[in-house]
Amino acid sequence: MSDAYRRAGVDTEAAAKAVTLIADLAARARRPEVADEVGGFAGLFRIEGGRMLAAATDGVGTKLEIARMTGRLDTVGIDLVAMCADDVVCTGAEPLFFLDYLAVGKVTPERVAAIVEGVAEGCRRAGCALLGGETAEHPGVMSDDQFDLAGFCVGVVDEDRLLGPDRVREGDVLVGLASSGLHANGFSLVRSGLLDRYPLDETPPGLNRVLADELLEPCVIYAPEVISLATDGLLHAAAHITGGGFLENIPRALPPGSGARIRRGTWPEPAIFGLVRGTDASDADMFSTFNMGVGMVLVVDPGNVEEILRRSQDRAFAIGEVVAGSGVHIA
Repeated sequence: MSDAYRRAGVDTEAAAKAVTLIADLAARARRPEVADEVGGFAGLFRIEGGRMLAAATDGVGTKLEIARMTGRLDTVGIDLVAMCADDVVCTGAEPLFFLDYLAVGKVTPERVAAIVEGVAEGCRRAGCALLGGETAEHPGVMSDDQFDLAGFCVGVVDEDRLLGPDRVREGDVLVGLASSGLHANGFSLVRSGLLDRYPLDETPPGLNRVLADELLEPCVIYAPEVISLATDGLLHAAAHITGGGFLENIPRALPPGSGARIRRGTWPEPAIFGLVRGTDASDADMFSTFNMGVGMVLVVDPGNVEEILRRSQDRAFAIGEVVAGSGVHIA
């Protein structure tokens, strides 16, 4: 567990226990078509024709507080779609449609429209339809300018093209796709470590833009790229590097008895991570909380690495390999 994250008020051990309890509850509410256990990147549900639906839900976390503080509301919807659609594509499923849920203290039409504008843009980038949503007003519970945002994405994949740990073999290569920065995880640690030191409208040392611009940079949406590579048979599995960073997410793409060896220095780490590390966060804190510049890890046959690097140009890096054992080892 990240000690720095705990100090920032996030109890990841409690969250892990909650997931275990929820998995037990979900096991009592199943249908025979359910094809996966709770805990993967997306839930899987068999439909006719040898196909499967993949579904995921997520939020944007306390990055929303940065948007509220700055009044810049039109990008966090992109983050919302990224968090959901890029979980769905880890199964090899093409995102089909998206729904959003927006809770506000007070409905201000222009603010609501700005937030949903970002959701619509995210759906365009992911290649899915914005099918609908819900806006709920919570007076007396949330202050007028507060809001929270959640999303739900559904995709489809042929069962024989499903990505996952069962395809992975020892010696497979890990290819990392570059992130645009922090994405939408670890903001409780970011806010507790940075906002007391650096004003949002100033440029901290090591950055080339004001802090607000850096923190509100939208997530990369990897869905179209991952689907293209999966359709061409170039992928075995994929891991979306979100909450839990490298240490929790990469193992979700690996079979039992397999671990990952990561060679640090094989990809560029954006300067924002060094800035956060300087707030008394250890390397273990960083790699168990943030994407560290890699927002998606692809698990691929060694023979496909060069083709993937060529197609992804300067945004993809061979960062490690699958090894015997367990866990993620960073050298």
